[in-house]
Amino acid sequence: MHLFSYWRAFVPQGGYRGFYSRNTVPLNLKVVNDIHKRGGTILGTSRGGHDTTKIVNSIEDRGINQVYIIGGDGTQKGAAAIFEEVKRRRLKVSVVGIPKTIDNDIAVIDRSFGFDTAVEEAQRAINAAHTEAESVHNGIGLVKLMGRYSGYIAMYATLASRDVDLCLIPEVPFHLEGEGGLYEFVDKRLRENGHMVIVVAEGAGQELMETSTQARDASGNQLLRDIGLWLSQKLKDHYSKTKNESLNLKYIDPTYMIRAIPSNASDNVYCTLLAQSGLHGAMAGYTGFTIGPVNGRHAFIPISRVTERPNRVNIADRMWARLLSSTNQPAFINADKINNKEPKEEKQVLVLNKLSDIFTNLDSNSSNGSLWSMDGAATDSTGKANVNTTKENESSQ
Repeated sequence: MHLFSYWRAFVPQGGYRGFYSRNTVPLNLKVVNDIHKRGGTILGTSRGGHDTTKIVNSIEDRGINQVYIIGGDGTQKGAAAIFEEVKRRRLKVSVVGIPKTIDNDIAVIDRSFGFDTAVEEAQRAINAAHTEAESVHNGIGLVKLMGRYSGYIAMYATLASRDVDLCLIPEVPFHLEGEGGLYEFVDKRLRENGHMVIVVAEGAGQELMETSTQARDASGNQLLRDIGLWLSQKLKDHYSKTKNESLNLKYIDPTYMIRAIPSNASDNVYCTLLAQSGLHGAMAGYTGFTIGPVNGRHAFIPISRVTERPNRVNIADRMWARLLSSTNQPAFINADKINNKEPKEEKQVLVLNKLSDIFTNLDSNSSNGSLWSMDGAATDSTGKANVNTTKENESSQ
């Protein structure tokens, strides 16, 4: 336990800017003894402030030989830049990335720290929305969850809840009007059940908002419009124009409540494993890696690999198919065409078309009613899929 007690540990507060604009704060066992029981961060956080030259100058001047950088996709990109500058200067400094983001948008690894806690806490908001919606006639509970580019929280919270009727994520464009549109589905569900619950990720539907902004924050992320407020107003306007009844809509945004809570037991154990694995990697002489589980085994992954692309929901995967089966919502196959928008990626169109084919070819020979080849695997004459699972599992040299 006290094998490395001779260390001197310091932390720059306030994100990357803390390396060069503030004094570092010393850490010891007493300071960190119970921080896992509290929400937030003792390190402080900020947007922007990444100046690679100033950061590495500070590392060199302070005689630091191990740097552990904790954060999501953007933070890991900053870690990659620091590693490259350290390597260029031939400094004897180990740079280690620790993945921490509730969005689960870091590539290669199985999941990121904070994701399980976020999904669990999102249940409280969904449960509240469902209670409010079913208590009134034509009740809609609308919950906005975090997920700028990846809809993992919304997808897993929907699957865990079973009370959600419609889940909207950034990876799947949707349309409001016409056949197979959102309005049609909402009308149908309210006629059938008298109420419904909608979960929407914050990055969904941005292309539909006429006043969508191109402004960016200090970290370079596009500032998003509030899809929850926009969709709430659209639904109310639609109902007032086409129906003679009122729409009782309750909008819940638990974003910062979710961010502020302490991690759950699963994430606490995971965080411990990340810390221990990262430490042992640095002590063994490795550098320029992010630590994380790949196929259930912790691995040293070159930082450049986890920052190549964000981790996004694969809508041709079984998990998204399970969600569609759970909610019975439209697949919004032709949303881009109906919205007169150019598809974001040609690959996305192919995936959506493939998804459409999947749902028109149910496996009649399967005893459990599974769908044909939802993961792209070849099927034999009995309809059983030959699944080939591929995962990246690399170690830093």
